[in-house]
Amino acid sequence: MNSDALRWLQAQLGPDSNTADLTGRYERLGSARAVALEVLHERIATLVAEPLKVTVNGVATIDNSANLAALERQVSQLREATAPDDLPLADHNLLMTVQLCSRPRR
Repeated sequence: MNSDALRWLQAQLGPDSNTADLTGRYERLGSARAVALEVLHERIATLVAEPLKVTVNGVATIDNSANLAALERQVSQLREATAPDDLPLADHNLLMTVQLCSRPRR
């Protein structure tokens, strides 16, 4: 993984992300976008595994539903963003030739 992809991953996932873990995932998955999506899906799964809201009357309330919504928004934005190792899209304005075959006439 090059340094541009690593910096992009750290910008998406936070600077405290484990570099060795990101590098291992990149070698297994092959793209920075796939690594970021996998990490975000793991974070979502961790939040969903526990109750999103816990209230102790008169003492404290812990609500993680906003965190879950933020992670889901980040996943949808990440699917549309351009990663540094993405292949360039093909130009749709290319000319193309088609060979026509003559067919027998009557």
